[in-house]
Amino acid sequence: MTTAAPAKPARRTPLARTGAARSSAESRIVRSIGEAIADRRLPPGTKLTEESLAEAFGVSRERVRKVLLLLAQRRVVTLIPNRGAFVAKPSPKEAREVFEARRVIERAIMERLERLPRPLSDDMLEKLRGHGALEDAAERAADRKAMIRLSGQFHLLLAEFAGNATLAGILTDLIDRSSLAIAAFERRSSHTCSADDHRRLIAALIGNRPGEATALMIEHLDDVERQLDLEAKTDTRIDLKAIFADEPEPT
Repeated sequence: MTTAAPAKPARRTPLARTGAARSSAESRIVRSIGEAIADRRLPPGTKLTEESLAEAFGVSRERVRKVLLLLAQRRVVTLIPNRGAFVAKPSPKEAREVFEARRVIERAIMERLERLPRPLSDDMLEKLRGHGALEDAAERAADRKAMIRLSGQFHLLLAEFAGNATLAGILTDLIDRSSLAIAAFERRSSHTCSADDHRRLIAALIGNRPGEATALMIEHLDDVERQLDLEAKTDTRIDLKAIFADEPEPT
C-alpha cells in the first residue's frame, strides 16, 4: 500500500494584495475629491461626471462609481437617479445643523484635552506649534488653498490628541460637510477659521486655565457660522479634468 504524497499547498494568488491596492487607490481618489471640495475648487452643486473623473484619475468608470458611492455615504456627494452625481449642496437649515453638531463634538474633544496631565507632552507641543507655524506661513503667503486645508487639519489634530477615534471619525465627516456649507454661503469679505483663533486655542491649552480652551473653541465655531451668508449663490460650471490634472497615476 502506497502512501499518498502530501498535497501541495494551494498556490496563493495576490488577490488580497490586489484588493488592498484597489482600496488604497479608491481611498486616494476619495481624499483628492474631498480636498477639492474642502478648498472650494469643487463648489456645492458641481456635477461629477464619471467619464471626466475616470480620465482625470486614470481609472475605470466602475472604480469612479465606487468612489462616488463612498462620498455619498459621507453625505458630501448627492446621487440623483437618471441625472448623476453632484457635490452636495446644503440648505441653510443643514448648514446650521452641521455647525450645531460640530459644537457638540468639539466641545467633547476640548473637554478631554483639558483633562490631560500637565504639562502637555513634548510631542504634542511640537506638533501643535509646528502646525501653527505652517498656518502662519500660509497666511503670510495669502495661500488660501493651504489655509483652508491646514485649518481642517488643525481641528483633526486636536481630535487625535483627545484619544477618541470615534469622535475623530465623526468630526472628519462634519468638517467635510461644514466645508460645503462655507463654500456655499461664505461672504466674499469674510475670513473663516483664522490662524489667530488657532493660536489662542493653543495658548489656552498650554496655559490650562479650566474651561478656557473649550469656551474659545465654541466661540470660534460660532464666529465661523456667523460669517455665512445663507442667501449666497454658486456657479457650478466646473472643468473636472482641469482640477485633477496634476493627480498621480493610481498604483
